[in-house]
Order: sequence, then structure tokens, then C-alpha cells
Amino acid sequence: MNDEAKRKQLRKYKAFATGLFVLMAVLFIGTTLLQKTIDSHWIGYVRAFSEAAMVGALADWFAVTALFRHPLGLPIPHTNLIENSKQKLGDNLGNFVVTNFLSPENIRPYIQKLKISNFVGEWLGKKKNQDVLLKNLSDIVLDILNKLDDSEVSRFISNKVSEMTDTIKLNAILGNGINYLLDKNDHQRIITNLSSQIKNYISENDEMIKDRVKKGSYTFIPAFVDNKIADKITTGLSDFFKEIEQDPNHEIRNLITQKIYDFSTELKQDPKWEEEFKNIKNDLLKNDKLNEYSNDIWISIKNTLTKELQDDESSLKKYLSKNLNEFSQNLKNDENFQKKIDDWVRVTAYKYILKNTHQFGNLISSTVGNWQGKELSEKLELEVGKDLQFIRVNGTIVGGLVGLIIYTIANFFL
Repeated sequence: MNDEAKRKQLRKYKAFATGLFVLMAVLFIGTTLLQKTIDSHWIGYVRAFSEAAMVGALADWFAVTALFRHPLGLPIPHTNLIENSKQKLGDNLGNFVVTNFLSPENIRPYIQKLKISNFVGEWLGKKKNQDVLLKNLSDIVLDILNKLDDSEVSRFISNKVSEMTDTIKLNAILGNGINYLLDKNDHQRIITNLSSQIKNYISENDEMIKDRVKKGSYTFIPAFVDNKIADKITTGLSDFFKEIEQDPNHEIRNLITQKIYDFSTELKQDPKWEEEFKNIKNDLLKNDKLNEYSNDIWISIKNTLTKELQDDESSLKKYLSKNLNEFSQNLKNDENFQKKIDDWVRVTAYKYILKNTHQFGNLISSTVGNWQGKELSEKLELEVGKDLQFIRVNGTIVGGLVGLIIYTIANFFL
């Protein structure tokens, strides 16, 4: 029922209560006039009933009206109670709600009944709901992206990168990275591959080695001797690198590993390398270049996200949809997962409500306190005014009956 319907209903019951009072007044006037011309006992009884009924009606009208306004507009003390006591009403109502509805013993049974995992799982399992959720999320993110100032975001990225690089020691990172590769023995594949490449290169370029030997040989040494020496060199080098390639424990491998370890230690501990990498970093990340990089990165991210969020068949949306389906199935079928979700919701809700019960009370108190006094009176009268009119009706009837009883006793016993 809206406010207009409530007003109509209130006017109807006010008219009924007032009409009953008017009826009693007419009876009182009529019986008073009749008593002057007709001597009949029943007139006295009706007159007594109507007289007391008027008193009861007026008394209850005054009491009901005094709650919401000054009767007849007269500033009589202790009237217009709601408007004059609105702050106290708000405080008391807030305290009442907190004490009687938001106490731990009252909310615990309801919190323990919370079980939303199945509901959420069923809801998310429907394609149309997934589409609505993804669309709303996409619209929110797109709205945020469009409202962001590109220059401010680029400057933020630039500042954060600058702060990070100021505290990062690239030489230490590189040294630790080399140590990681060595500890994992991954460098052995590099040595094997290089040995194979060198072996093949020597085998495929034996003519070049012969030419080199001839150029460095004496003129009196026969060519076949130079060729023989060149073949020996080619074969020896090829066999040597073949041994390195095939033998995982070759001493050259161990020597190379140790040299790399030594270089890694030098990278981390020698100040010259720290200074060297610092200079490289400063050259690469000058303010103008860093700002340019940051802007390019942000624009690329923004354009990619915008495109992915606008396209219903994008990889991002397919990925999100796939994960929503998996999440939905887990919520519906995995009992342990359901229990964890429901327990988390219950604990969180319980803690949040208990932590903020005073806020609920303050909200009620401030809301009622901030209402205009007349507005508050009207709101309350619309809600309970109908029932209060029955107080007037009852007062009229009960008053009349009491007056009739008193009149009867007075006539028969006094």
C-alpha cells in the first residue's frame, strides 16, 4: 500500500471516529431537549450514555492528536510528542533494534542457517546469468578505463618503475640467475651444443685450416707435409670437442662451470659491476625514455583490454566463462569446497554484523533525528493512525457504557 492509499484509509477511519462523536453529540442534545418536555426514564439513560461517550471520545481524540501535533493548534504542554521527542525516539529505537535484534544470541541461529554455495552455484551455472555477470563486469571495467587519465596512469607506472629500479641491483639479480642455472646444471646443454657446433664447424672448414697452415709454413716445407699437419690439427680439434660433447664429466666442462661460478661471484661482489649496470640502467631508463615506455605500455594494455571486453567472443571472455563454469561445478558438487565457502560467509557475516551493530543503531538514530518533525509525525501517523482511530471509537463506546453504569447506580442505589 502506497502513501496515498494510506492517507485515504486514515481519512476514512478518522471520519468514522469523528462521525461517532457527532452522533453522540446529537443524541446528547436531543435527549437534553426531550427531557424538558417528556418525563421518561429511558431518556435519562440515553442522555447519560451519550454524554459520557462524548467525554470519552474527546479525551481519546486529545490523546491521539497530542502524539502527532498540537490539538487545535494550541501549544499545550506535553503535546506534539513525536516532533518534540524525535531525537529521543531515534536513539531509543536504534538501541531497541540493536539490543533485541542484533545481539549475538539472536543473530547466531540465522547466521548458522546461511548456505549460499548451492544457490550461487546454480545461479552461475546458467548461461544467461553468466552473460549478465560478464557484461556487467565488462561495463564496469570499461567505464573505469575510459575515466582514467592516460597521462596520470603513465606517470604512475613511470614513478613505480623508477622506484623499483632504484632499489634493484641488476648485477646481483644477474649473478643469482647465473647461479640458479648452474645449480640446475642447465648450462651443460649449452656446453654440449657449443661443442657440437665447433666440432662441425672444424670438420666443414678443413680447407680453411689447410690454407692457414700453408700461409704460416716455410717455403721449403713440401705441401703434402703442410696438408698432413692440417689434417692432424683438424682431426685433433674435432675429436677434442667431440669428447667434450659426449662426456658429461669432461674436465673442460668442470673448468667452464668453475669459471662461470667465479664470474657470477664477481658480478655480485665487485663494485665495478654494480656501477656498470647502474650506468646501463640509467642510459636505458632516462626520464624521457621511461615516460615514453610507460605510456606505450599503458596504451597497449588499455587498448587490448578494451578490445577484449567489447568483443563477446574474445579470448578473455571465453577464459572467464570457462572459469565461471568450473567454479559453478565446484560449488554444486564439491562438498568440502561448499563447506569452506559457507563457513567463510557465515564467519564473515557474523563478525561484520557484531562489529557494526552500533553503526546500525547510529543509522536509525541519525535517520529519525534528521527527519523534519512534521515529516516524522506524518510518517508514523500514516502507519499507525488507522489503529489509533479505533482507540477513539473504543473510548467513545467505553465512555458511554461507564457513564450509563454510573447513572444506573446513582438512580437505583443513591
